[in-house]
This record gives sequence, C-alpha cells and structure tokens, in this order.
Amino acid sequence: MAETVVLLHGFAGTRHAWDLVADRLDPERYRPLALDLRGHGEARDARPITFAACVEDVAAQAPDRFVLCGYSLGGRVALHVALAHPERVSRLVLVASTAGIEDPALRAERRAADERLAADTERGTIEDFAERWSRQPLFAGTPSGALAFWRADLLRNDPVALAAVLRGIGAGAMEPLWDRLGELAGLPVTIIAGERDGRYTSVGRRIAGALPGARLLVVPGAGHGLPREAPQAVAAAIRATE
Repeated sequence: MAETVVLLHGFAGTRHAWDLVADRLDPERYRPLALDLRGHGEARDARPITFAACVEDVAAQAPDRFVLCGYSLGGRVALHVALAHPERVSRLVLVASTAGIEDPALRAERRAADERLAADTERGTIEDFAERWSRQPLFAGTPSGALAFWRADLLRNDPVALAAVLRGIGAGAMEPLWDRLGELAGLPVTIIAGERDGRYTSVGRRIAGALPGARLLVVPGAGHGLPREAPQAVAAAIRATE
C-alpha cells in the first residue's frame, strides 16, 4: 500500500507548490497529500489562522499514519503537528525551515515587520504582492523557470488573507520550539536546505544537532525555494527518510 506524504507549503504558496515534487514520487510507493494551509489557496477564508487550527486541519485530513514534509512556513507548521501528534507521524522532512526566533527582541522586531508587510499587502493587489515578495534578497538567483512556476502559485492567493496569515502564524507571531525538539527523539528526521541559502543551512545544522539521528542534506547550487528550484532533491529527501 502506498504511504501518504502530507506536504505543507510555504507562506504565500498553495498546495500546487508541491506539484513538481509530487510528480517525482513513485505513485506505487507514495500518495502525495498536499494541503492548502489556512489563509492560502482554497483555504483562504478559513479562520482563525493559528498554529493550533492548522494542526487540527492537518490531523483531520491526514490518515492515521503519515510522512510529514513542510517547507519554510509549512515546516514550522509541521513541527507543531509532529509535537502534537507524534504517534501519527512516521517520518519528518523539514525543508528550509526553522524552529522559530528565540530572542524576544528579535521576535518583536519581526512581528513589527510582519505587521508592516501585512498592512501594505492588504491595501494592494495580489500582483503587487507577488512582485514585492519574489524580489526579496532571500530569493535572489531563482532560476527563470522556477520563478515563473512560483509566480503562478503566488497569484492563486488573496492579499487580505495573506495579511491575516502574517498576523496569525508569521515568524514574529510564533513562539519558538527549540526547547521542545527533544520531544521528537526517535522520530526519523531529514532537514534539507539550499547551498545558497546560508541562513537556513545554518539553522538546519542546529536542528539536526538537536535531534539524535537526524540528518541534514544541503542541495548544491540551490537557494531557499527548494520545492520549485530542486524538486528532485526534495523528493529524494522524502525517500531518504525511509
């Protein structure tokens, strides 16, 4: 029987962000289940937008036992899911993600920055947002094909809903989970980051160091947008957790 792989996209993505990865998973062995997180895609109107509510959504839509893979924001949601339902998660894959911002001052700064972005986003069009979001230094060097695929996915969203996401489950709104990572001891975990994504490669090393038996995979030449830039490497990471 094929094993279900629950796939959680990043901020401003949708379940379609995983299409390239899903296409590279053997259908006889894996059943991809890509979900729209609250405030995104077809779940744009779901409220409240909280980590607890997102965990409930995943728990309700996933089978009793599943592989869990999350990218960026989706990785942070995946950590919440794994901590809430460790008996249901067979393997965990974190793609370019983090366990949160520990320093209270830095977290407050990020929360303020998220609020400014939220206010600007809800006043503009989704096209305005897509242009602004994709031009961040974090995404510099994104190949043209990956950029076109990503932009199409960004445009599936609503700017007012994305503003609510930033306020509800943005990086500034999340309480850090670093001191809870030990609760995942014994769970097979793979962390994957892009070689050009220095910040998340460093964070990935720290997460791997906090989880005995976890391993970090660094994808040569790739940046932050791994599901669209290096889908084969992400699919391989999902298989590598077996």
